[in-house]
Amino acid sequence: MMLKSVTESFANLIHGLKVGHLTDDVIHKSKRMILDTLGVGFLGTSTEVFHKVSQYSKIYNSNPSSTVWGRSDFRLPPTYAAFVNGVAIHSMDFDDTWHPATHPSGAVLPVLTALAEALPESPKFSGLDLLLAFNVGIEVQGRLLQFSKEARDIPKRFHPPSVVGTLGSAAAASKFLGLSLTKCREALAIAVSYAGAPLANAATQTKPLHVGNAARHGIEATFLAMLGLQANKKILDLERGFGAFYANYSPKALPSLDSHVWLLEQQDVAFKRFPAHLSTHWVADAAAAVRRHLVLSDGALLPIDCIESIVLRIPDVQYVNRPFPDSEHEARHSFQYVACAMLLDGGVTVPSFYKHQIGRPQLRELLRKVRLEHPPDNLPSFNTLYCQISVTLKDGTTFTERSDTFYGHWRKPLSQKDLQEKFKANASRMLSCHTVASLLKVVEKLEELEDCSVLTTLLRGPSPPEEASKVRSL
Repeated sequence: MMLKSVTESFANLIHGLKVGHLTDDVIHKSKRMILDTLGVGFLGTSTEVFHKVSQYSKIYNSNPSSTVWGRSDFRLPPTYAAFVNGVAIHSMDFDDTWHPATHPSGAVLPVLTALAEALPESPKFSGLDLLLAFNVGIEVQGRLLQFSKEARDIPKRFHPPSVVGTLGSAAAASKFLGLSLTKCREALAIAVSYAGAPLANAATQTKPLHVGNAARHGIEATFLAMLGLQANKKILDLERGFGAFYANYSPKALPSLDSHVWLLEQQDVAFKRFPAHLSTHWVADAAAAVRRHLVLSDGALLPIDCIESIVLRIPDVQYVNRPFPDSEHEARHSFQYVACAMLLDGGVTVPSFYKHQIGRPQLRELLRKVRLEHPPDNLPSFNTLYCQISVTLKDGTTFTERSDTFYGHWRKPLSQKDLQEKFKANASRMLSCHTVASLLKVVEKLEELEDCSVLTTLLRGPSPPEEASKVRSL
């Protein structure tokens, strides 16, 4: 029997996985991912980068069209609805993170909500259809990341969602649209030519486009495959194919569907408690612990001019080493800023990255006291890194604390209650309390939903009475 190529094995996975392959654990974890992604997406519609890409996308118009989340009067072709919603999801760097490193959900969920709404009402897409396609898109990303040792570290060259996310988007769209085995393969191969964005644009307004483009390009690759466009049949097997993105690419054909085990069962995702690069969450955790030593008996913080130095012992990750950030995007990618914000304020939140917060004289004074050290055992991997912080006072006293795992990491997951509270806080900035509550109910029982239009209608904004009655009947 001829062995399948790597590319064929991926097409077989996309085409062959069925609802029956979904496990209770995978359904539970993916619903958490969907809820979190919706929340950060709604929140992201308040950002400047979202406004800019929305203005650009308004030049496109077609029927059918799909909703821009939270904007009942704003519709776009499905490719551009997926693009704009994807940008919103990553606009604050608040979306989920996996290991090996990528943001898995933002490239996939906007694709499925756009397609579910734009396609003809018959046949209807169910919640299980959406869950299956979502998990196929997540699975493809994780499998591709396993083919490279380089991918296991925090990236240095390409931003992973722009690479594996583009193929995850194409895989999810192909599954949702019921493409044949051959066209699933073609969609993946076409998507490779859309993939890749350099990491140099991290900490700028352009970084969120990487997720939005992954969503959009995956749909486009799928539509082109449906029209018969052909690409290299062994694109995932070749160093000059998908291997162009990784220096040590070593692909292997996937096992048969009979022995399939979802990666999400073996490796959960991290959910962020504040909108910044994941590595800064270790810094915030350690800084919160050391801050307790700096609080006086009356509850006030020790005057910062009593602090001589702050040492952060963290991995050598250059694009998160920003001693004096000047913008919200730079601050989100700054070990130094997050440490100082936590020490000064006792917490890091959405407003922590507002311009007037970044420029505070007290905070800038603290930033001048920070020094980074890179212990050789502190490797740049989201699975193993740690942060140790030492604050030395002018009288010579030193306080040291360390964080190995922050709350929200896959080793220390957010409780369901705290995940729901994050969703409520984020979504309620754009939606009515009633719509937020309705979305919580729909996602909680997504596998029981017979018609995804219940979900997509809620994404537009406040629920019409008839949709609210559907939700109550779930």
